[in-house]
Amino acid sequence: MDHQASEELVISSDKARLDRALIHSVLAAAYWSKGVPRDVVERAIEGSLCFGVYKAGAQIGFARVITDQATFAYLADVFIVEAEQRKGYGKALMAHVSEALGRLRLRRTLLATADAHGLYRQFGFAPLEKPDRFMEINIQDIYQQDKTETS
Repeated sequence: MDHQASEELVISSDKARLDRALIHSVLAAAYWSKGVPRDVVERAIEGSLCFGVYKAGAQIGFARVITDQATFAYLADVFIVEAEQRKGYGKALMAHVSEALGRLRLRRTLLATADAHGLYRQFGFAPLEKPDRFMEINIQDIYQQDKTETS
């Protein structure tokens, strides 16, 4: 489904439109997925709802939602390429994603961020109400481990 966010911006959930090389290059450099292999990005895209942001036909942003589409979602890999940041495109992307998730009427949607709390707060996200109920397995340097194991 395509959504015209403005005259020049299109947000689409059509995976065929995604510039997977761009997505991989941004994610491989991002603090949350540094060094992620291309095949992992491909599998993640295939198993998720994805949203591409396009300006003049070129992809400039992305968001991925892992969900059962009934009760739960996890928002991940949200970005606008550096050259297009601070122009409102992240807000437009999040408005589109929020609208899509709202139609699903999910009980819980989670995300993790180190630096964009202000953006996500505008769309209803808040710190965990009861963080002591959540647990995790978090292998911070898994992609670096994979490289040393295959060398």
